[in-house]
Amino acid sequence: MAASRRTTARYDLGGLHHRTLTGSEPLGAPGPVWFLVLGGTAYLETASGVTSLGEGDAVWVDARTAFAVDGDADLAIGDLRVVVAADALPSPLVIRGFAGRHPGVADLVRSCPMDGACRASLFAEGYGTLIGAAMTDSWLDDQGPSGDERDPLVARVLDAVVADPAQKWSVESLASLVHLSRSALSARFQKALGRSPVRMLREVRMGEARRLLSEPGLPVEAVAARCGYGSIAAFSRAFAADHGSSPQSWRTAVLQEGLREGRSTANPIPLSTAQTAPSASVAATP
Repeated sequence: MAASRRTTARYDLGGLHHRTLTGSEPLGAPGPVWFLVLGGTAYLETASGVTSLGEGDAVWVDARTAFAVDGDADLAIGDLRVVVAADALPSPLVIRGFAGRHPGVADLVRSCPMDGACRASLFAEGYGTLIGAAMTDSWLDDQGPSGDERDPLVARVLDAVVADPAQKWSVESLASLVHLSRSALSARFQKALGRSPVRMLREVRMGEARRLLSEPGLPVEAVAARCGYGSIAAFSRAFAADHGSSPQSWRTAVLQEGLREGRSTANPIPLSTAQTAPSASVAATP
């Protein structure tokens, strides 16, 4: 078991805010989105139907799932992004009684923001991974005992990408690490993680890009190279597809936010500017 679980899932939470829903003002911003119902009743609508949510329930929706949330409820909302996947999580992922099952995490979410906007100085990778791990643990508990172990070949490939995202990876080169064909590796990734090797590579690189872009002295060209992109143009297209803005615009927003709040800028961008779904036209470019 240990050899197949060497890689730990990681998440980014670029920002968090509280919002009061009313029947006339539904939530429908593009994903990825995580939210906790702080009070009242909310209704999550997706292609699979409508789910009623009560106080303490939590939901995660990935960037590829269309959704809307309405009702009369107070919500804590954040842009929870997968950086390194370890399980094939469903979307939407609904965890009943999240606040009661993870009271420490819920208390953190309730206490921030204190002034209407909790920024990345607190809710960066560490808190994102804390929330993501709590959601995943609850989901696994709800599935009941299973004899299935994580695919050790998928874990080896994931470890290699996380260790060196700058490598000029292709699906073929990833498959060669574990002596599989391209199609066999893709099938194993879909079964183990619910995503393709290309998507996994993109998520790891974008997580590294957000970290590096938050360092104001590092040129965008250097960020692109460290994330495995041969040109700024290719990097900018991939980044904009996931974030809705260019790398430089994203960095500028981070710097401006840091100056306004008098904090270090070495953190991801706030929710208000990061929450944009990827473009399907460039989603295949890692």
